[in-house]
Amino acid sequence: MLQVRMLRVHSDRFADLRAWFRDLDARRSEVLATFEQEGTRAESVHLVPGADGPILVYVMDVDDPERARRAFQASTLQIDIEHKRVMKACCDGPVEAELLFACSTNR
Repeated sequence: MLQVRMLRVHSDRFADLRAWFRDLDARRSEVLATFEQEGTRAESVHLVPGADGPILVYVMDVDDPERARRAFQASTLQIDIEHKRVMKACCDGPVEAELLFACSTNR
């Protein structure tokens, strides 16, 4: 199932956010271990300019969104602990968005 999550970014934390995602690129095996725990198949992250400041957009392909959320919240993997810390420091909560269309072959 495709999931999208959008977060407001603190304007003074761009460098930290970019550095973190570069770090994740170098820690691919750890990222894939979190995917295994969460039932995640793919993830991409985008930084989009917005009228009220930049927005971080996560796009995830997960087996079960609730299972993935619970697994991430309960994770004791070092990379997940660090990810929670960075997201808390760099982001300022979710952006509300209206879903206009969704279609899938999954039943």
